[in-house]
Amino acid sequence: MARAGAVGKGVNLRDKLEGNELDLSLSDLSEVPVKELAALPKATVLDLSCNNLAALPSDFCSLTHLVKLDLSKNQLQQLPSDFGRLVNLQHLDLLNNRLVTLPVSFAQLKNLKWLDLKDNPLDPTLAKVAGDCLDEKQCKQAAIRVLQYMKAIQSEQDRERQRRLQAERELEKKREAEQRKREAQEREMRRREKAEEKERRRREYDALRAVKQERETQRKKESSESPKLSSASRPSKLPQHRRSWSQALLRLLLMLLLCALCTLAVCRMTELQRQPLCVSVNTLFEDVVTAVRSHKTLQNMLHRNSQQ
Repeated sequence: MARAGAVGKGVNLRDKLEGNELDLSLSDLSEVPVKELAALPKATVLDLSCNNLAALPSDFCSLTHLVKLDLSKNQLQQLPSDFGRLVNLQHLDLLNNRLVTLPVSFAQLKNLKWLDLKDNPLDPTLAKVAGDCLDEKQCKQAAIRVLQYMKAIQSEQDRERQRRLQAERELEKKREAEQRKREAQEREMRRREKAEEKERRRREYDALRAVKQERETQRKKESSESPKLSSASRPSKLPQHRRSWSQALLRLLLMLLLCALCTLAVCRMTELQRQPLCVSVNTLFEDVVTAVRSHKTLQNMLHRNSQQ
């Protein structure tokens, strides 16, 4: 049913349908009864002229069965952005509205063959492209030119969109490249840090090992020198002991000789020479003197014989 106050109470849209034509002109409509229209797919010709329509709802573009549409003498300031969904539209009358531009999707109306845009405050370029629509020929030419113009705009927008997408992709690639570069630098930095840490530990290990080896070498050297020192110290002590014993023996002999000389002097020069001990000492002294003299005589004889 039509909305109250729009078409009239109790008025059925089917009653206004004649064949495939639905006439809703001069109905004082401020809104389009889209749901009711969608229920009439036979109504391929729709007349909404001479109403108070300031805008078309977005779901109006779902009426894809429309072939001819008359929206002249309304208050339309713009068409829905997806107006191009009305792909079966062949005849479009937009006379005497408040349109300045058309949506880019208008270029998708590939079956459009008739168009009237007169008496709209169109953009100068669009107005020049559309031209007049004073007869059938001019209206057909207007449809062709406007479609070509809108296709050019759509192509330019598509190219611009592609350029933006390409720029965004390149920017994304650049970001990814920079990210990969940063990650590579971070990996290289971590690798260097690990290598430096490993080298530091290796140097510490080598230093500790060198110290241990040096200590071991020093210990072995001291161990090998200790027996030499002990063996070398023994011979030095032996001659020292021998010298001390020799000196002691020599002292003893000298003391004995001194005692003997003293005894001999006492026995030969004092009144004790008649004592038995002194008699024995004097006798021994005389025997020694005699032996010495005999020894000297024998040496002299040997000496003379050797000279002869």
